[in-house]
Amino acid sequence: MTTQQYRLQNLSCANCAAKFEKNIQQLQTVEEVKLNFGAAKLTVTGEATIEELEQAGAFDNIKVVPAKTRVIEQAVPFYKRRENILAFIALVFVIIGYSATVWGEQYAPYLFAVAIVVGGIDIFKVGFQNLVKFQFDMKTLMTIAIIGAAIIGEWEEAAIVVFLFAISEALEAYSMNKARQSIRQLMDIAPATALKKSIHSDHTHELEVPTEDLQIGDIIIIKPGSKIAMDGRVVSGRSTVNEASITGEPIPALKEVGADVFAGTLNEEGALEVEVTKHVDDTTIAKIIHLVEEAQEEKAPSQKFVDRFAKVYTPLIMLVALAVAMIPPMFTGDWQHWIYQGLAVLVVGCPCALVISTPVAIVTAIGNAAKHGVLIKGGVYLEALGHVKAIAFDKTGTLTKGTPAVTNLYTHHETRLLEVVSAVETKSQHPLARAILDYAFTQKVTVPSVTDFESVTGKGAKGFVNGNVVYAGSLAWVSTLVDIQPEVFEQAKVYEEQGKSLVAVSEGNVFLGLLAIADEVRDESKAILQQLHALGIEETVMLTGDGQRTANAIASTLGVTNVQASLLPDEKLAAIQQLQQKHGGVAMIGDGVNDAPALAASTVGIAMGGAGTDTALETADLALMSDDLTKLPYAVKLSRKTLRIIQQNIVFALSLKLLALLLVIPGWLTLWIAIFADIGATLLVVFNSLRLMRLDK
Repeated sequence: MTTQQYRLQNLSCANCAAKFEKNIQQLQTVEEVKLNFGAAKLTVTGEATIEELEQAGAFDNIKVVPAKTRVIEQAVPFYKRRENILAFIALVFVIIGYSATVWGEQYAPYLFAVAIVVGGIDIFKVGFQNLVKFQFDMKTLMTIAIIGAAIIGEWEEAAIVVFLFAISEALEAYSMNKARQSIRQLMDIAPATALKKSIHSDHTHELEVPTEDLQIGDIIIIKPGSKIAMDGRVVSGRSTVNEASITGEPIPALKEVGADVFAGTLNEEGALEVEVTKHVDDTTIAKIIHLVEEAQEEKAPSQKFVDRFAKVYTPLIMLVALAVAMIPPMFTGDWQHWIYQGLAVLVVGCPCALVISTPVAIVTAIGNAAKHGVLIKGGVYLEALGHVKAIAFDKTGTLTKGTPAVTNLYTHHETRLLEVVSAVETKSQHPLARAILDYAFTQKVTVPSVTDFESVTGKGAKGFVNGNVVYAGSLAWVSTLVDIQPEVFEQAKVYEEQGKSLVAVSEGNVFLGLLAIADEVRDESKAILQQLHALGIEETVMLTGDGQRTANAIASTLGVTNVQASLLPDEKLAAIQQLQQKHGGVAMIGDGVNDAPALAASTVGIAMGGAGTDTALETADLALMSDDLTKLPYAVKLSRKTLRIIQQNIVFALSLKLLALLLVIPGWLTLWIAIFADIGATLLVVFNSLRLMRLDK
């Protein structure tokens, strides 16, 4: 059995999607079918032609296109759409019908009947098919209500209901397309073709080829102002590249030979030659699209609740409608009035607004997050992040930059100190050597050569520079070799209390000074923690393998509420479990590799630097694509706003319908009110959900 994936067009109704999926499942050659309503994507296992699939969706004019085929959807103007033309013709006949009540009342029912047939032909086609199969969706209920209204002589209202329903269908289609826009924008990011460098007989040619035909190792040419077609590594050229489409980071990144680039990013002023490192289906943008679509498909807890509720709600409404139509007239004798009321109950009771209340919010939020460089793996994690009360942070590479750097010099001979210590450190393998050399480079220090270099285990290193012996290492060791003033030890104690590592340096018999080195705190970390506390996060915890003194120094600088130091990976896991017992929901943010156990155990695991990092994309529940911690408060804010909107949607959908149903008691419910309640509830939840598209960081 083969599995094929397709993109769907004209899929705007959740009930229609369920029916379409059921129709395909009934095909004898189909083993399994999976329909992702949010992403408008279909996965079919088995043998089924596109014609057969489109026939299964013919009731709603659903079009099926292979997933890998790039199709530019032609935007059909509102006034050219068939359903809208029919709705307009129906409106014309409704207006003429109303005018006929003045100049020829006997003709009015016929004019309203024409409006009903023209405007409702698509409704009736599906409605009758469903009735035969005892399938009850909105179109079935509408068909029963309209025909029932016509039978009892309510031609005028039946015609108006048909027109209003047609308008609501058009608006629902528009709003769902708007919600899916973020996915389409992601799909359109990467070019479909690339300029491949081809060498024949010492001549270089540029061939434009589809990205699907490129192989790993091929060289593609990226001209200034063009988009990069594939993930790869720069082999020639130098340029800045705008990576906002992948990472959400607006500041262009400098790319030189050896730098990685991503498909869909924009090359700015320079020309580049890039060696392809991934196939088209494995590029970062392809993975993001796939994960976002999966995320939109996965049902959040609220959506599961709504689905369960709708299964009970729909048959219950039908029973209520039947009771309203049958029981009161047994006592009053007014069958026409109460049958009319029962038909109105059928219309108002359709669960469209309730069913769509959650998925449209989830689809919109996850799409918006992807656009801002935050990849959320599913509605369940989006909701869970909205409930967390505590966030645990790995220190190195998350709250700090992850690389040691020289922060202070304590010396009267700065240039001389940097020259001799850099000379010795050029031969050293110590982790702090790189920080010293980087700092010397930024200070434009000329580094002399070193001879007779020797590493002294646990103490430091020594060598001869310009004929003088130079010692670089711990203060305790250097103090046994040369005389050091008491104030140096006092300053050293201050640096150590700040969590900094020290390198003492002497030349010959002269003590030159101290270098203080630390893993620098990210500039934005403190402000981010303050924002999280303002958003209602009760506890921020720093988990680190570093010593207690260093951890405390950084924690006091940042303002975290709790710090746990000297932790091994299994101890970080235990710390997360303790936090969960205390708070319930806990998020953990780390690098996605070293912190894997803690990330997996947390309610929501958040990985830093997802772009190009397969581990982060695959293991985390949420990834910050640009290694940008400022996206964390945005993600928390988005999740909380999504939760609020879902709750509002459910309340809106049920309240409007309940209000309309209460009008049955005094007998005031009309088909007009019923259709307005249904349309109003549906449009209200959709447009309320679309507010999530406007949330910015």
